[in-house]
Amino acid sequence: MPPAIPIATYRLQLTASFDFDAAAAIVPYLKALGITHLYASPFMKARKGSTHGYDIVDHTQINPELGGDAGFERLSRALAQHDLGLILDFVPNHVGVHFADNPWWLDVLEWGPASPHAVSFDIDWDLLPYRARGGVLLPILGSSYGQALENGEIELRYDPGEGSFSAWYFEHRLPIAPERYSEMLRAIVREAGAEDSAAGKRILELASRYKGLRHPNRKQAPAFKAELKAIAGGADIIARGLQAYRAGPDRAAQISALHHLLERQHYKLGHWRLASSDINYRRFFDVNTLAGLRVEDAATFDATHSLVKKLIAEGRLQGLRLDHIDGLRDPAQYFQRLRRLIRDAQGKDAKPFYMVIEKILGEHEKLHPFAGVHGTTGYEWLNVITHVLIEGAGLDQLDEVWRQISNRPPKLEPILKDAKRRVLETLLTSEFTVLARLLARIASGHYSTRDYSADSLRQALELYVLHFPVYRTYLTSADPTIHDRKLISDTIEKARADWFAADEGIFEFLRDTLTMDLIKPGGPAHSAPRLRRFALKVQQFTGPMMAKSLEDTTFYRYHRLLALNEVGGDPSARALPVETFHDTMTIRAREWPHGMTATATHDTKRGEDARARLLALAEIPGEWTSAVARWKILNAPHLVIEGEMRAPSATFEYMLYQALLGAWPLGQRDDEFLERMQAYALKAAREGKQETSWLNPNLAYEAGLQTFIERILDRSAAADFLTSLETLAQRVSLLGALNSLSQVTLKATMPGVPDFYQGTEFWDLSLVDPDNRRPVDFTERAAVLASVENPDWQSLTQNWPSGHLKLAWTRSLLELRTELADVFTHGDYLSLEVTGPHRDHIIAFARRHGRETAIVAVAKSFAGFSQGGRDWPRAEAFDATLNVDGYSVEGIGVGAEIPFSALFRHLPVAVLKARFEGALKPLRKRARA
Repeated sequence: MPPAIPIATYRLQLTASFDFDAAAAIVPYLKALGITHLYASPFMKARKGSTHGYDIVDHTQINPELGGDAGFERLSRALAQHDLGLILDFVPNHVGVHFADNPWWLDVLEWGPASPHAVSFDIDWDLLPYRARGGVLLPILGSSYGQALENGEIELRYDPGEGSFSAWYFEHRLPIAPERYSEMLRAIVREAGAEDSAAGKRILELASRYKGLRHPNRKQAPAFKAELKAIAGGADIIARGLQAYRAGPDRAAQISALHHLLERQHYKLGHWRLASSDINYRRFFDVNTLAGLRVEDAATFDATHSLVKKLIAEGRLQGLRLDHIDGLRDPAQYFQRLRRLIRDAQGKDAKPFYMVIEKILGEHEKLHPFAGVHGTTGYEWLNVITHVLIEGAGLDQLDEVWRQISNRPPKLEPILKDAKRRVLETLLTSEFTVLARLLARIASGHYSTRDYSADSLRQALELYVLHFPVYRTYLTSADPTIHDRKLISDTIEKARADWFAADEGIFEFLRDTLTMDLIKPGGPAHSAPRLRRFALKVQQFTGPMMAKSLEDTTFYRYHRLLALNEVGGDPSARALPVETFHDTMTIRAREWPHGMTATATHDTKRGEDARARLLALAEIPGEWTSAVARWKILNAPHLVIEGEMRAPSATFEYMLYQALLGAWPLGQRDDEFLERMQAYALKAAREGKQETSWLNPNLAYEAGLQTFIERILDRSAAADFLTSLETLAQRVSLLGALNSLSQVTLKATMPGVPDFYQGTEFWDLSLVDPDNRRPVDFTERAAVLASVENPDWQSLTQNWPSGHLKLAWTRSLLELRTELADVFTHGDYLSLEVTGPHRDHIIAFARRHGRETAIVAVAKSFAGFSQGGRDWPRAEAFDATLNVDGYSVEGIGVGAEIPFSALFRHLPVAVLKARFEGALKPLRKRARA
């Protein structure tokens, strides 16, 4: 059996082209590498052709495109044979909607609020304006509704196999409410001229049998459909008669008939641009095709988790990664239910079950404890590693470079605030409008607050959202925690400071609504259900708001150093002192020792080794500044300038040079590099929402951007630039490789479970998705792994560009983790003293469990040891000593000090087995298991 707490996990992106059988084929390789748990992307039934699996359309089925039940069974056997566990990336927050593949969503469209699945979706049925009946907006049209109707793009069809009617807009199925079947059938028979035929009479008789506005109802509809499809010759009559609804050019009567039919459905069709302002169902961020699930509803929870429960009961699932938990209405309730489900599934053989959550923590924010959760997927630790490895002194010079290029101070807050405003005005307006209307309704519900105007409340709420500093609070129906109460109060005060109208208590009202103090006994008699709904929905809104504003906007506007523009990170961050790193790790070992430590994921903004390269710019800021100044001059003729348009903008050009350095191929030719960079630049420009955007593409600017990149990567047109770029890239690549060795060593040895993203055993120089989801050559990796079983470190360092060095060192680290499993899983973290002139270039610590110990040391800021990245550093260059008093180090013996010239004999990183020789203290209890 694999260990309950993984020794190391390996993330695989499953797709139709890399399915269960492909995953099973690499299980022996993962085992040889030292992995204990395969960590799989979502594998429930997703939309056909999905490249990520997050657009699940049926939580109760294994994805047939990945191999279905049979393929999953083969993977399970392979994992069991090699004693590997399986961790599933599970998506509780949302499902894929629209198109024609989600049975729950189609049922909701057909039956509206009467559907048993309506409670599973977060739909505000009554918010559609100028409409007699409630409904859900479907922003699926590529043109205006009128144009789509007049052009005949919306087509009414009959399914003779079901006896049902649906409107179709290309691949989108829109079921017609059965209560409209009778009137439709009368029009269809009349259009077909079949009133006197036997089949026509039977159809009319069936239609006349169901009268009234709600008939056939849900109970009657199956019999109605069955009888309709059983009428001999009925399908032919219907096919002819559907001409009555066949809209198109010069068919005014048919356009009107189809329009009136569609207006009487439980949905309203609209242009896709309407989503940002008028959508009335909760989405995943701003993705219209992903609708939020209400897993707080017990029946919805049970249905969506039935397959997970089955896999746990069968012993085929050993862990879960929970996606986007900040989208849930009540995460605390969710995890209590999930823990009960896991225990019920395991029965009397209940054992520890590994569970981590995707959670982005703000700076200084602590993880909220949830039942059964071991920690996060590790974005915060990715950034801790980055910040401790960066050379702090160089950041000041990079600040100045960015100030000159952007003509703005290197402060993040105003840029983030501007980005939030843009997101609020464009992408998430509809969700915000729902909240603002609900707040106004609460205020109008009592005489003491009815004079707060809807407009003033909306402005106050907007200021609150703009100043809210993290992703969300975690309120439940109980009183807020001290932390959440303070967070809300502090944000209210910041919002108040930005308010220039008369206050008159509006912010006190907003604060008391958000904390739910307004419905405490003795207060005004406000609607408690309405107020709770508002307070909990705000929590679901601030997460997407921050994600879209920071990660998907600000990160593409603020380019001081791209290495810091990472998920969960602060682009304006300073370096983390080594002492603070030690303190942080000591706390982590005590509080969250089993969460994941990631350095790359499917969502990171660039490959882990591209990021490590860019860290080196802080070590050579003067040379970087000079290079950029020269490149701007060399590439000035390649800019595309039309009137006042400059492509790229000055700040975007600076970003491009960093991106090029980070991704520049190591020695080998990459025929796709131009195309990859152009795709990255297009995405970055649209995400930044300045010169162009996804909602309103500036095609001229985008074309200019593509032209600029093509010109500067054309050796015949930009030879001097490319020569200069390659020269600097060679040096930065070596410095980046050294940083990467320190990065992977810290990941594998600090408290936490190291997670390895697919393919990153070699140098990972990928760009943002989809570039980081390209196919991985596992055959090559397996062959190299077999060849480095007894590594020749000197040879590997001489050929470091191949990436084989990283693979060999990763394997060595995981071998030691396996051998000293208790040390790394349950051990304490103790900093070790480093002395000597180069002590500030070393991070050293011990992991200890009982007497068993691992001694870890990594170097940082390598420019001074490598002639600025020109040569691999020699061991004797490191003038420092490690104090190991109290430890007996394997291969060295008992000694108070070890020179780093001996420790770094092979590599500028070292992990050694040791034994603690001092007196043992009683084992302390950890904060959580």
